[in-house]
Amino acid sequence: MLKMNPLQKQYELLLRPSRALIADISRIEGDIIILGAGGKMGPSLAKLAKTAVEEAGLSKNIIAVSRFSDANVIQDLQRAGIETISADLLVEADLQALPEAPNVLYLAGTKFGTQGNESFTWAMNSYLPGRVAEKFRNSRIVVFSTGNVYPLTPVIQGGATENSPTQPLGEYAQSCLGRERIFEYSSKRYKTPALIYRLNYANDVSYGVLLELAKSVIAEQPIDLSMGNVNVIWQGDANEIALRSLLHCSSPVKILNVTGPELLSVRWIAEQFGKMSGIDPVFVNNEQPTALLSNASECVDLFGYPATGPKLMMRLIYQWLMEGGATINKKTHFQEREGKY
Repeated sequence: MLKMNPLQKQYELLLRPSRALIADISRIEGDIIILGAGGKMGPSLAKLAKTAVEEAGLSKNIIAVSRFSDANVIQDLQRAGIETISADLLVEADLQALPEAPNVLYLAGTKFGTQGNESFTWAMNSYLPGRVAEKFRNSRIVVFSTGNVYPLTPVIQGGATENSPTQPLGEYAQSCLGRERIFEYSSKRYKTPALIYRLNYANDVSYGVLLELAKSVIAEQPIDLSMGNVNVIWQGDANEIALRSLLHCSSPVKILNVTGPELLSVRWIAEQFGKMSGIDPVFVNNEQPTALLSNASECVDLFGYPATGPKLMMRLIYQWLMEGGATINKKTHFQEREGKY
């Protein structure tokens, strides 16, 4: 773990719920169930919700559901006072055995390993949403999705807006649009309030685009500039927005791009890590005129500017790497321009 230096203290503060979240959690009636809580964001999301509930002086239950392949994750959540349920959502008996909850955060899905296992990707990302939508048709549902449902857009346009046409590239992105459409259908049929949460790209000290670029710079590995621009957001900010989005669910569904408002240059990010490390980044290929980008102006209008800006994220991540912090070995593949995951 990082020593309690000033950056670590700042990191710990960034894990705390904001006043805005505490106020909103008091307005969210009933328990919150998080489906697919064992992934990269789920555990921190559950703990943030629990802390916000406690600081608001409420008795609301936070329930985390996952296959939980890592027993340490269960123990960590339980120590935080979070109820855990081990379940395979594709098993109908497991799904139907879940308790009803007025608030659902739906994180379940799959991305990597799509090639060669397309049927499972579609089952998780398009079939399962229909079963979950039926089960929780009387709840409010925030549905995690992805900016991959948009096509690559000209960088000079500043990213796709929620009103931009979808044009998913590759089977992963297509199946994610399938997930959205199923929840849209269910929302119309059952009047289920829902919000489609199109996220890209969440970052923490242990994973994300920024971490990948930092590692590449330090290892003097070539950085592909073909996808020359990205949007990033701190995981803690993304988690806050997810919880607060429960108050913005509607029928028909509301669609929301969730990312940082900056359009960042991959070259610039690498050069910042180069200054920190004293290593000149190695680049290959040239920036293309298009990239996978989202316009987050609606998100900023609803929830304000993210608390954690790009430079602070980069300083925290670099410090984490220098002190040997553990990282998650799941790359974002943000450079992928053909949708092959």
